[in-house]
Amino acid sequence: MRQIAFYGKGGIGKSTTSQNTLAALAEMGQKILIVGCDPKSDSTRLILHSKAQNTVLGLAAAAGSVEDLELEDVMKSGYRGIRCVESGGPEPGVGCAGRGVITSINFLEENGAYDGVDYVSYDVLGDVVCGGFAMPIRENKAQEIYIVMSGEMMAMYAANNISKGILKYANSGGVRLGGLVCNERQTDKELELAEALAKKLGTTLIHFVPRDNVVQHAELRRMTVIEYAPESKQAEEYRTLARKIHANSGKGVIPTPITMDELEDLLMEHGIMKKVDESIVGKSIAEETAAVH
Repeated sequence: MRQIAFYGKGGIGKSTTSQNTLAALAEMGQKILIVGCDPKSDSTRLILHSKAQNTVLGLAAAAGSVEDLELEDVMKSGYRGIRCVESGGPEPGVGCAGRGVITSINFLEENGAYDGVDYVSYDVLGDVVCGGFAMPIRENKAQEIYIVMSGEMMAMYAANNISKGILKYANSGGVRLGGLVCNERQTDKELELAEALAKKLGTTLIHFVPRDNVVQHAELRRMTVIEYAPESKQAEEYRTLARKIHANSGKGVIPTPITMDELEDLLMEHGIMKKVDESIVGKSIAEETAAVH
């Protein structure tokens, strides 16, 4: 059984990428369990064709405690038999969202949810700034991390930050960075930047997923592209990504994250950020013009 996790900056298309990839793996005959670790609880909606799945925390609150739940209460079956669970989280501004992740994983392990599964996939929010979100890494649950990013600076910043989290637990828990997945945003020199960042982190760009409106069309129908438009070019892109991940077993690395200065230097090298003349910082436009002339 391979335990993988998809991490990435919020809004980067991580859940869409992960669900399409997992649907493609299921097409290949792999038995999949998805554990949604994002408080938005949208990690399984395309697989289940639903607005949102009931969460472990929500059901536990209604029942009295998680001990009062049965596995069939929290786990649903979707496209090609993919098992789906959403951890959920507390009300906004109250408590730690990581609590749902910890509670869910413990409950699933104790109740046999992982039995007979080829892949367990964790879909995790953000930059690993919270111990709860880092839980799949910290507790050696997720052994291969795939970071979904783009050529935008903050997505690259998040990818680097996540790499720092992996590095922190790599030696004690054995977690490894499987690679980067670039979800195209059509920014300048995006492929070049993604490959350059991957090299800096000591990993590879697993796949560059092109932007296509069919993704949005499928999402509006609460479906993966694999199911909605199986003959489309985009579906084949996700199948290619799935095949690459399937072939990547045991090839993960301990990442080599970089500093913020190095990240900015990387953007400057590719002409995305221009070097600032420090002598004119903080001066008015008139003063800047005078300084230039």
